[in-house]
Amino acid sequence: LVTKFSTVEDFWALYSHIQLASKLTSGCDYSLFKDGIEPMWEDSQNKRGGRWLITLAKQQRHTELDRFWLETLLCLIGEMFDEYSDEVCGAVINIRAKGDKIAIWTREAENREGVTHIGRVYKEHLGLSQKVAIGYQAHADTATKSGSLTKTKFVV
Repeated sequence: LVTKFSTVEDFWALYSHIQLASKLTSGCDYSLFKDGIEPMWEDSQNKRGGRWLITLAKQQRHTELDRFWLETLLCLIGEMFDEYSDEVCGAVINIRAKGDKIAIWTREAENREGVTHIGRVYKEHLGLSQKVAIGYQAHADTATKSGSLTKTKFVV
């Protein structure tokens, strides 16, 4: 845990003093989770859940990464997922040499209605076209498979 915030003003004070995601070195991560939830699959509030995953090509780091990450954070702190906002646990960004990843983690992978609503709203807030598909992976599947072998549970 680096810090906690409970107001929008505190969020902006933090955000304006940290390195932009595009400036992080490969292997670094940022995460934002609700109080009491650890950014790990094993956390009791995450283990039955999953993640909406955005995988970016290397060249997107300089064009879209920072905007996508900020939009992700604003979706979380603004509770943009309506009655399903309680289903969201947090978000993670992974900076990697092969390509960066941004994910929103949810608490219950079997809640099809809630998960797909979150995915549709998230995709809309990122400004992704209808032609772009994003996938949802259950943590249970991710924990037993690696990378591209992980089964996608839902797509929006």
